Amino acid sequence: MARCHMRSLILFLVFALFASPSQGFSGTKNKIKSAVFFSPKLVMSPGSVSDPRLFDIDFPRGHIGIKGFDAEVVDEVGKPVPLHETYLHHWLVQPYYARKGSSKLPQQEMFRNHGFSRQDPETNLDSRSSDIIIVKNGGLCRGVTLRHYFGLGSETRKTSTYVPDPYAVEIDNPEEIPDGYEFKWLLNIHAIDTRGVEDRKGCIECLCDLYNVTVDEYGRTIKPGYKGGLHCCYDKTQCRVKSGFGNGEKQRNLYLKYTVKWVDWDNTVMPAKIYFLDVTDSWKKSEGSSIGGDSLKHNCHVEYVVEPCKKTNGDGCIDVKKKSLMMPFSGYIIYAVAHQHAGGVGAALYRESGEGICTSMAKYGDGVEPGNEAGYIVGMTSCYPADPVKVSYGETLTMEFNYSSAVGHTGVMGLFCLLVAQQLPEPKSSLLDLFQEEA
Repeated sequence: MARCHMRSLILFLVFALFASPSQGFSGTKNKIKSAVFFSPKLVMSPGSVSDPRLFDIDFPRGHIGIKGFDAEVVDEVGKPVPLHETYLHHWLVQPYYARKGSSKLPQQEMFRNHGFSRQDPETNLDSRSSDIIIVKNGGLCRGVTLRHYFGLGSETRKTSTYVPDPYAVEIDNPEEIPDGYEFKWLLNIHAIDTRGVEDRKGCIECLCDLYNVTVDEYGRTIKPGYKGGLHCCYDKTQCRVKSGFGNGEKQRNLYLKYTVKWVDWDNTVMPAKIYFLDVTDSWKKSEGSSIGGDSLKHNCHVEYVVEPCKKTNGDGCIDVKKKSLMMPFSGYIIYAVAHQHAGGVGAALYRESGEGICTSMAKYGDGVEPGNEAGYIVGMTSCYPADPVKVSYGETLTMEFNYSSAVGHTGVMGLFCLLVAQQLPEPKSSLLDLFQEEA
């Protein structure tokens, strides 16, 4: 009888362990902490653009593992603001080390291309400043762009950012902090107030004519043929407002409300590294070159133009853009999601054989309330593979981004964010072995 009870107990424990989606990471939900923070205020008026770099923002401190990062724009009483009033082009968070006791901030040139610095390609740090050291993600863009850890755009309210168990993004490891420095966070928010503007679509796509600019944020003359994009809607530019529409009296203060979920780091947490793939990456494999050498040549343009199709009625007009890249890592993809702008249909990531890894589709709103704004992408579907997808060093993956081209679009993006684990958790087989022995 005792033997029978022991076998029943073992069966119960085995079921409880293997039926859990946490892959044996017991107690995770009880370990997760959550906190809500607010950015410094953004002073917005009709047609205005706010695109600041905000240093040393509020953030959980200590050696932790990030499990999720969600954000949205709210007003002074915390009420969500709809995209058709203030368009959230993007928000990005970037970790950095600051020298203790120094109040010096980076020079503007360190943050060309909207908050990202030129970094030493052989390290995880920016070597250009002795007081500020920028920490980068895993890649692939190794120039001056796409260095952030977390970030989304208009889709932020309905896109899952949860890092599946037992993984997390490791932050502030004391063994990695340079002597004399402390870990901090930079936030970049790009918001466009479209109340009363002449052309809302043109404003959020940053058409240069609507902003009446001829030079970019750094005073460089905008190249002929550049119709619209980030170079024309930088901080404190102004999109054209309808004649007679009030301006100053409609000024208001807005904030980025961001919610961070994390766990304290311990040996039950497994690290996942962040990688960004850009469909505009100009990287090409040269004959006889190594992956490591080629990785220095990733020139990610970030944005591109979708030309209108030539069909008169626009039916079935889809712009397809593809890019194949060799992966400079070995590991397991545990999460993937695409980023697109209005007009985007969806994106796919797959192997050379055609085997699919992730399909991330755009979700559009059909109303007026925040999170359901008609005509805007309000979410992207995230991929959580039931079995983590193994990727080998040097393997080629292809991404494909589809946009509707019934009308043209400027400044669109095609990015894939991947979370990659270096190893999988050990299988919890000891109880099964015990049961077999008992049988």
